[in-house]
Amino acid sequence: MNRSTIPLVLFGGVFCAELVGVAFDLHDVQMMAKPLIMPFLAIYYFANIPKHSWIFVLALFFCWSGDVLLMFQDSIAYFFILGLIGFLIGHVLYIVSYRHHQTPGLGPELLTTQKFRYSLPFILAGTGLITVLFPNLGSLKAPVIVYAVVLMVMVIAALLRYGKTSPMSFWMVFAGAVLFMLSDSSLAMNKFYAPFPNSGLIIMSTYMIAQFLIIQGIIHHPTNSSRLTSNL
Repeated sequence: MNRSTIPLVLFGGVFCAELVGVAFDLHDVQMMAKPLIMPFLAIYYFANIPKHSWIFVLALFFCWSGDVLLMFQDSIAYFFILGLIGFLIGHVLYIVSYRHHQTPGLGPELLTTQKFRYSLPFILAGTGLITVLFPNLGSLKAPVIVYAVVLMVMVIAALLRYGKTSPMSFWMVFAGAVLFMLSDSSLAMNKFYAPFPNSGLIIMSTYMIAQFLIIQGIIHHPTNSSRLTSNL
């Protein structure tokens, strides 16, 4: 087992433990597993990329901070806002990272009309969610709307990497971004609109897969892949 496989195996263990904890309402298991999701993925990233992007690493850190802070939102109400801020910063840093991990000229890029057409479903989904939730947001209207807008921009930024990276890198990052939006939308619907069956499993499974795909996609960006190959 090489150094890049070990953190992936550890992540797989944490992935399973978190979902078991959520499915069977095992609070202690969740408390142990959830804070380890991002650290193991970060170690996996470091093990696969000789020259790291510290902006991307900071994005992982702020996502981790969001994970940890949201664990205590039930007992300390303002921790929800702090967790939201953590993920908000993480998304902004993801947007910047996506721009850094693209190389124009690698393939046919999206035309202006295509950019608008393919972005529109995510804009409509995001604005639709805000419209549905708005009456129930209370004092959280402004931060939730800002977060939703940044989340939409993050997905669109992933979409605009098309033709500026390898197909594998594009689809992994884009799929991860879409799953991240799905996870956060599910969380918002469950918290502010109406709880739904198996919400915890849906929220956490889509979130963990999203983070894994984003990291894998960044690792497979051609510049990173060539660095990795040259160091083998």
